[in-house]
Order: sequence, then C-alpha cells, then structure tokens
Amino acid sequence: MNDTDLAFASIEEVGKLFRKRKLSPVELTKLMLARIEQLNPKLNAYITVTAELALEQTKKAESELFGPRGQKGHRDRGPLHGIPISLKDNICTKDIRTTAGSKILKDFIPTCDAQIVAMLRAAGAVILGKTNLHEFAYGVTSNNPHYGAVRNPWDPQRIPGGSSGGSAAAVAAGLGYGSMGTDTGGSIRIPASLSGVTGLKPSWGRISCAGIIPLSPALDCAGPLARTVGDLATLAGVLYSRAGRQPNLLSSAALRPGKFRLGIPTQLFFDALSPDVRKAFDTALGDLCRVAMTAKDISIPLLDETEDAGNHIAWTEAALYHRQQGYFPARAAEYGADVGSRLEMGSKVPAVDYLRALEKRKQFFEQLHLALAEADVDAMVFPSTAIEAPLLNQETIRIGTHEYAARTLLLRNNRPANLAGVPAVSVPCGFTRSGLPIGLQIMAGVASEPVLLRIAKIFERSRSENLRPPLAV
Repeated sequence: MNDTDLAFASIEEVGKLFRKRKLSPVELTKLMLARIEQLNPKLNAYITVTAELALEQTKKAESELFGPRGQKGHRDRGPLHGIPISLKDNICTKDIRTTAGSKILKDFIPTCDAQIVAMLRAAGAVILGKTNLHEFAYGVTSNNPHYGAVRNPWDPQRIPGGSSGGSAAAVAAGLGYGSMGTDTGGSIRIPASLSGVTGLKPSWGRISCAGIIPLSPALDCAGPLARTVGDLATLAGVLYSRAGRQPNLLSSAALRPGKFRLGIPTQLFFDALSPDVRKAFDTALGDLCRVAMTAKDISIPLLDETEDAGNHIAWTEAALYHRQQGYFPARAAEYGADVGSRLEMGSKVPAVDYLRALEKRKQFFEQLHLALAEADVDAMVFPSTAIEAPLLNQETIRIGTHEYAARTLLLRNNRPANLAGVPAVSVPCGFTRSGLPIGLQIMAGVASEPVLLRIAKIFERSRSENLRPPLAV
C-alpha cells in the first residue's frame, strides 16, 4: 500500500495493519503530519497543528500495541488506538489553544478537556490538531474572517460547507482518519455533503457537549465526520460508550437487505433542488430500492414551520451566551460582519417569540414521531443539501427562473433534525457533472442511530465509487 492509498484507508484497515505489525502508528502519524504540512496551506483546514503532542501520543500507542502480548506493557484500547484524528476548534482541549474560529478567543487555552476529548484520549486516539470553522460555529460557509476561508478539497474555489468545514476538508483530503464536529442547524451534515464525506448528527444529548463552546444549547449536538460509514460508527461507538462499554452501532447481522422501509417527505425537502442534486437523489433512491428496500411518500406536519422556530431559538440562545460571557455587544467590533449581525438580531427577539419557538419544537417532535409510526417507515431519505458547493463568496444561487440565498438552500434540509432532536446522517450519493460531491441524508426517530448507520452502510456498499478521494489532493 503506497502513501496515498494509506492516507485514504479506513480506520478498520489501518487497525488491522497495526495489529499484524505491518504498519507503525508512529510512521502513520508522521505521514498525516507531512500531508498536513503539504496541503493545509492550500486548504486551510487546520488552525492549530499539535505535531509534538501527536507524536508523543502515537509513541505511547505504539508501545502499548506492540508490547509483548500478555505482559505488563501491552494494551489494546480498541479500534481508535493509534488512529490520527482532528477536533473542531470550538471543542476545548487542555493546554491547547481553542479559538472557536474567533478573534476574541485567539489566546484562550483551556485548563481541561471537553468530555468527548477525554473519551477519545482514553480510547487511544491521536490528536493531530484543531480544525478551522465558521466563527463561533455560527454559519454555513467556513469563510472565516480571522483565520482565513477553508477551501473545498474537490475545488479550492468553493466552500466546504460549515460550520465544521475544516473537519470535513481534513477528512476529505486525507489529513486524518476522522474528525469531531458540532451541529446546530446542519453544521456536520452540510460540510459532509459538500465535501464528499460522511457525517452523523446524533440524537440531542446522546453525545456530551460538556466543554464545547456553545451556539444554541437547545439545538447543539457533537458528532463525528469520517470517510466511510464504518469509520463513522467506530468514532460514534467510542463517544456513545457508557461505563467503558462501547455499543455496536453497525452489527454485520443487521446489514441484510430487505429490512428497511423508507419514507420520502412530501414537504419542504424537495423544494428548489439543483438539477444535479435531484438527479443524484433519484439515482440513489433507485439504488436503495434495488437492494430490496421499499420507499413511500410520507407527510410530516409542521415541517414547513421548522425554519422560523429554529432561527428564533438559535438567535436568542446565541445572543444570551455572548452577553453572559461579556463578548457582545462590548466587543462587537471584533466579530465578523455576518456573525455580529446574527447576534444583533438575537438580542432583539421578543421573549414571546422564543417561547413560541420552543413550543413549536415540542409539537414538531411529537408530530414527526407520530408520522413515522403511522406511515410504518424506519427512516426518511432526502438530499442533504439542495445544492452542491457554492463558490467561496457566492451568496445567491439561481435554480430555474428563481434566485435563492445560498445559505437558505444549505440550511433548509438540515434544521428539522436539530429542532426535533433526532439523529440524521449524510452519506455521499453521487457527483455533479463537474465532479462535485452530493450528499444523501437519512433521518429517523430519536435514538435510531443504529438504523441510520445500517441503511447508510447498505447504500455505501452498493455505491463504492462514491468513496474516491478528491483529485485535487
């Protein structure tokens, strides 16, 4: 296996090479650091690279994995042991700068790890560094005014999506085998879709957000991005563990075709799709049905009302946090224009509108689960985003005779999962005529992550060509 093949191998493949002692964890980490040094100036995926820490961690992992079996020094911590990954830079890391992509926190060095970082360290993961993002995770482009724009590995003139854009770009470019991101209105699934990787937004509260700089606590989720569904399940399994026991989120026994019934929502998700996205979705749905799944239309009440409710919750809670910290409006001049304007809007949301949005959230949660039960479907499928990756500074998109805000088209299909607190996964499902990746989103009821991952895995196995790395890297 040459260096390029190794950079794009799966976590499972790398783990097998470790345990057969055909690959050194130290050499693998050195390969990742060399690729970051070579490609990060072009992609700007990382804000901080922790090379010394990574080498220290991987030397420890190698001594544990390669120690004589049955003797004191030998220890196998599981599938992430010795695997190089990255963390979105709003996730606190002890003694490592955590900026949240902001000027305000440019010198902030936490004194303790976020809970998920502690879990990843305990699992033996190697931390390569902290990835770039939309400022304070409050946007969908990752055009960061303080640390520079993250660029899409498939076309550096385009956005990777956001806010976890650096995480998605790093995974897509082979600059790590996975990354931890956050998702408040699509901030994992949007960059996963636009960058050609997989991303999981878990059920609300399923993965701890303790030690993560918040955007909107009622909507925030932490979750993994990876190149394959299997890698996604491996990362999620570590973070879902309780009392040291890691759940099997992707058991092979459950991968038999013919098990799942899919719902196609009749509202919202298919309004104003780009022609390439529509074609890719139709092809993907046909592939899913050919592997013996079934699909039917399903109506979801209140789906069209999720945008306003999600906005009012996020605006208000973001503004409250930044006021509590003394950042806004006291240091308003230090924010980028887009984030500053959203915090200003949040400061003006009437309390009654916020409370109505919370009530709408409760109603939507109830109606969504009722609709899934009445339709007797296991999950819903629809495009992850209505469009492919826009250009770096492209604010509007023309579809047919209408002009739309690019931000609206990227968020529209993603907000509902956050509002309802349910899990959703984005998996690559094809490419545009110009070679840009397109994502398929699978969404289901609360705590249905194993179902989503199994459906995604079945689809991935039927479309292995979607896993090819970007030609640009």
